[in-house]
Amino acid sequence: MKPFAVILLFFCLTFGACSAYASSDSTLAELDQMADEALQLTKFSRLEEAKSILERFAVRFSEQGVKDGKFTMDELRVLTASHHEALRAVTNINMNVDERIRLVTSFRLAADAISSTHQPMWIEMEASVMKDFQEVKNAALEGDKQAYNQNLNSFLATYTVIQPSLKIDLAADKLQKLDSKITFIDRYRSDFSEQEWAEHLDSLEQDLQKIFSNPDEDEADPSLWWVISMTGSIIVLTLSYVSWRKYKGERQRRKRKDSNN
Repeated sequence: MKPFAVILLFFCLTFGACSAYASSDSTLAELDQMADEALQLTKFSRLEEAKSILERFAVRFSEQGVKDGKFTMDELRVLTASHHEALRAVTNINMNVDERIRLVTSFRLAADAISSTHQPMWIEMEASVMKDFQEVKNAALEGDKQAYNQNLNSFLATYTVIQPSLKIDLAADKLQKLDSKITFIDRYRSDFSEQEWAEHLDSLEQDLQKIFSNPDEDEADPSLWWVISMTGSIIVLTLSYVSWRKYKGERQRRKRKDSNN
């Protein structure tokens, strides 16, 4: 293979990959924008418009996301379920306004979690989540059953807003551990006054703090690693071929020089 052909192949693979990723990024940005528009319209009670945006999202998501295989099965499952809840929220005129906004916000955060590569929006919910949980702890320490139950319900409602996003961004075992502790606190809430309950709450608080301070980094797309590997291999092969040709040329010149002498 001639050096020109090798270099041409290198550029074809590189720019072809860049074009594919640019297309993928464009689709994700479009879906993210739709989710944001749906949330803003919902906040202003423009429900028909929000519904229209969510329906457009479903079509675009199906065409580009599902058909082209841009998302993992977990991402498809989570975002589909979250979208269904958001659509239910804007079509149910009897739903409480706060609940409606909560469901659409959850969907918007999930859409962002799929498109974001560094700082997902759900991390901005840290203050709200930790504030609600601190009130749960305070009520438990004071032995106030009514306040404990109310505050726990508030915390659970806030946590469910980010839960779909966590399913996308966190490792399954990490999320399962967190959800198990939350389920335990919720299921056995009548035991809140027991002495060891403070240990359960402290343990849960530490896990909550960890997910906000050390969220799992996005794993690189396997196809990206393939492109990187191929690109590196082509560069090495090209340089090796050029060096070999140079070495071979030097040897031939020396042979001709020696024969002339």
